Amino acid sequence: MTLKIALIGAGAMGGAIGTRLVKTGNALTVFDLDPEKVATLTALGATSAASAADAAAVSDYVILSLNAPKIVRAAVLGKDGVADGARPGTLIIDMSSIDPEATKEIAADAAERGLRWVDSPLSGGAPKALTGELTLMAGGSEQDVADAHVVLKHVASNYAHMGPVGAGQITKLINQVLCGLNFLAVAEATQLALDAGVDAAKIPQALKGGRADSAILQEYMPRYVARDYRRTGRIDNMVKDLNGAQDLARRTNTAMPLTAVCAEVHRMLTAAGLGGEDQAALMEYFKGARSKLEP
Repeated sequence: MTLKIALIGAGAMGGAIGTRLVKTGNALTVFDLDPEKVATLTALGATSAASAADAAAVSDYVILSLNAPKIVRAAVLGKDGVADGARPGTLIIDMSSIDPEATKEIAADAAERGLRWVDSPLSGGAPKALTGELTLMAGGSEQDVADAHVVLKHVASNYAHMGPVGAGQITKLINQVLCGLNFLAVAEATQLALDAGVDAAKIPQALKGGRADSAILQEYMPRYVARDYRRTGRIDNMVKDLNGAQDLARRTNTAMPLTAVCAEVHRMLTAAGLGGEDQAALMEYFKGARSKLEP
């Protein structure tokens, strides 16, 4: 069955989601402020729209892939936004990673305009989107989350209903805490191996299946060793998510000392001009220590 889907936001992540949706036979209408990003998807068979409203007007589902609450709000409720074109009952699936409280507020305002809402942030990045193997954590009513799965099954192999609107975003923040700490731990361990004279490229296979194993170890230690900085994510996006986790921790009075250190390292790299780089560029943090040990 061909689904009529609007995609608002065709950046690195939205573009990968859109690519997968087109390749699995769906009718995709795309809006993004950057015409080059839209052109990449129209070349595959998607249709471009002049506004978010126009995209929503011809679609039964609207996927958002945006970077901040204010952008999500403007895209949905602003001038020429989704709400100006969508039919009552249209299901909005927000795959952005934004603050849970902002999600609840925007969803409530959208409901006043007759729109349904599921927050469904993701884990796995663009590579997993392209193969339909994302992990998605969804917040919303049971019926809306089930209806969203009709679309999201094309891009995800793991889809979990976590609770009401906002619960998906909370789960994503927890995911990002675990990922951020793991990225940094693997980078630190890689540098230790290099400084101690061990072939760090062999470590992922040596530790495979043990308690220290992880998807990040298997994918990123070889990239750390090779200084393979090709972009599948952004350090400054991790800063945004770790900031969100710390904001949530303050509201819940939860102590998170390791997350604080991890966030500071990411902020330092962003301040040094590396915010747009992939997590692989965490190795740049260790340049000073390495230079002291080299003859």
